[in-house]
Amino acid sequence: MHILRLRAYTPTHKARRQNRRRRNGADRIINITDVKIRRLLHDGRLRARVSAKLDDAIALHDIKVIEGPNRLFVAMPSRRDDNGVYRDIVHPISSQERNAIEDRILSCYQSSLAAQ
Repeated sequence: MHILRLRAYTPTHKARRQNRRRRNGADRIINITDVKIRRLLHDGRLRARVSAKLDDAIALHDIKVIEGPNRLFVAMPSRRDDNGVYRDIVHPISSQERNAIEDRILSCYQSSLAAQ
């Protein structure tokens, strides 16, 4: 007979799990070290093409600033699959990371518009 043992989630177990996540960098926000506005556009909904450097280690190209019905938003690089559906190639996992990246890119976009 096989006995199933369940581990109780005690505060010490929860603390150990959180410490493990911190060591692995799960609670850390990515540092956006550089943002370059590659091209400003004025026709259509696409407003800019942007490149960003994350932690001086990863470069993201072909990020788009798009004018939506209510606000500007950032679209990550995407590719069309065989069915004609666009899928992101790279995307943030958490909404906290997405907001940090979007805020930084949109502030750089606004400052480049003001500089023109």
